[in-house]
Amino acid sequence: MVLIEKGSQTAKDGFQNEDDIVRKFNNWKKDKDAQSWLVLMKYKLSEIEYVEAVKISGFKTDVQVQITIKLKKAIDVENMQVKLVSNPKGFNQIDKRWVDKYTEMWNIPENIVSILKRYTGEKASKKKDLKDKRRMFANEFTKIEQKKIVTWLKKNQSLIVSDILKGRGKFAAEWMLVAQKVEKNARWILKPINFCLNYFGNGEIEITQRGNFKIGRITMQRKGGDGGRDTAKMLQFKINPAELFDIE
Repeated sequence: MVLIEKGSQTAKDGFQNEDDIVRKFNNWKKDKDAQSWLVLMKYKLSEIEYVEAVKISGFKTDVQVQITIKLKKAIDVENMQVKLVSNPKGFNQIDKRWVDKYTEMWNIPENIVSILKRYTGEKASKKKDLKDKRRMFANEFTKIEQKKIVTWLKKNQSLIVSDILKGRGKFAAEWMLVAQKVEKNARWILKPINFCLNYFGNGEIEITQRGNFKIGRITMQRKGGDGGRDTAKMLQFKINPAELFDIE
């Protein structure tokens, strides 16, 4: 019971993908994990008449759970973001887009757009002696530019963190379920998304030694990889969801 109150537990059966989460919810009358999740969401199991979970694509919500309560005409809806981790130090991409898309979302001024596009390599830099000729690292900008981008990130920290973790609209996430991606004796932790916003998003804005940006516990970096395709020049945000397992 103490573990459930903390929002974590060891699962007898493992998790491989979101379909497993959906299956568990839809088998809630027999599935102990699903029952624990519903209790954490403040439902009384004896009052639940019906549960239907569906997988959602293209939004921050991965699984939507619809709960029918006895003697009630309304159906409650819970939006859950699922993070599957295979090891304690695995970083998980939470958002990636072109700089122009973020500019639309956050009304980014032109001088900051210029810095971000040189950072991702979408815009060529005139500076010589770069560590990587394809792009600039954060610590390769002038001190004035570094101060400008850090100041802008601080000013817009709450908006950025909310958009990349929670999202907007009817499919904005309300919960984050982190599940270890193993076949047996897995573990999971379920936390309200507002807890996750505070845990991952609160904290200092800084430029790391490797030349990336940190927003609290969130890393902002050039996507990279993709076999050198243009999509490597996108901006991405990453967290380590497994950190939630270590919270007392």
